[in-house]
Amino acid sequence: MLTVERIEAARERIRNLIFESPLVFTETLSGLTGNSVYLKLENLQMTGSYKERGALNRLLTLSPEELRRGVIAASAGNHAQALAYHACRRGIACEIWMPVHTPLIKVSATRGHGAEVVLHGNTYDDAFEAAVHHGAEAHLTLIHAFDDDEVIAGQGTLGLEILDQHPSLDALVVPVGGGGLIGGIASAVKCRRPDVEIVGVQTVAMPSMQAAIQAGTPVTLPAQPTVADGIAVRTAGARTLELVQKYVDRIVTVDEEEIAQAILLLVEREKTVAEGAGAAALAALLAGKSGLHARKVGVLISGGNVDVNLLARIIERGLVRDGRRVRVRVCLQDRPGALERLAATVARQNANIIETFYNRQHFGVSLGETAIDMTLETRSGNHARDLLSALSSAQYDYQLIS
Repeated sequence: MLTVERIEAARERIRNLIFESPLVFTETLSGLTGNSVYLKLENLQMTGSYKERGALNRLLTLSPEELRRGVIAASAGNHAQALAYHACRRGIACEIWMPVHTPLIKVSATRGHGAEVVLHGNTYDDAFEAAVHHGAEAHLTLIHAFDDDEVIAGQGTLGLEILDQHPSLDALVVPVGGGGLIGGIASAVKCRRPDVEIVGVQTVAMPSMQAAIQAGTPVTLPAQPTVADGIAVRTAGARTLELVQKYVDRIVTVDEEEIAQAILLLVEREKTVAEGAGAAALAALLAGKSGLHARKVGVLISGGNVDVNLLARIIERGLVRDGRRVRVRVCLQDRPGALERLAATVARQNANIIETFYNRQHFGVSLGETAIDMTLETRSGNHARDLLSALSSAQYDYQLIS
């Protein structure tokens, strides 16, 4: 069973090799959630996530023979990068098995650190099973992403670090995949401060730890797509389940839109980039699902390795949801000056036209008319409504395009 002494030993082992990430107060998020919110920015680690702690601690406990043979792991990305970075820096052969659909940024980064990468299967669990089989045949030491005592102890150093940075926190909100992170943090924190609430957050798409708690044993859930690929684990760990049952107060879930909103808010208001899993804890707080109010709350931003194409889609979708990006189809008389007058109407409302598309043949327009699709940039949902009202007042026939 994991002990706080083991976590303290891990902290001493990795102390000078891991960045002590800041715990920063955010006035904006505090106002939005009704709590005093402190962000623990593990996305600032060298490989972009907290996973370095557990991976490095496990490597530093290997025997000389295990070091000589090399290591193998399965990972959706962050454990892969962390293990590759620290293993290859020490001259340890490292083989990583990843799901086929792992974001390119994570695959490229893992290879860039010097590891051999094998893409296999559609989920973490598929890659893990193949890695276990191959590792046994090749006599490589498996470094589990979460269900390993030394890995959990390494992740638990976060709990000790947070308490040292802010000894009077009332609660911690932590993302949950297989459970190594929350298991380690909860073990460390509850042994020092039993009164601190520990809230875990999973995705609605794959709440494997929540299901394991309900069943009393790890269960395997069907694979589901999620923006939070870093915590998309179909089966929670057996070791971690025991720790969660003992130390974690509750597990809540968030959906894809809530995670996307948290990512966008972090980028726009906090100038912080988080991946889906990294923003899950904040998503629960913003959505009012954490059960916390008027408390001093530490929120773990566990990773920042988001695919830039996905980030662009999240930003675009968030602007649409907030009413700051509007698409309308306007019917115009097909004559000189008609477009100029429409543009002037938009300009008087201080909105910006960022894209237009004409069509005379489709959209059901009559002869002598044309239809124009406009993508408009506005300041807010209220500003967008004022703009549409101005179009109506100017006698324009328009429809919103979703």
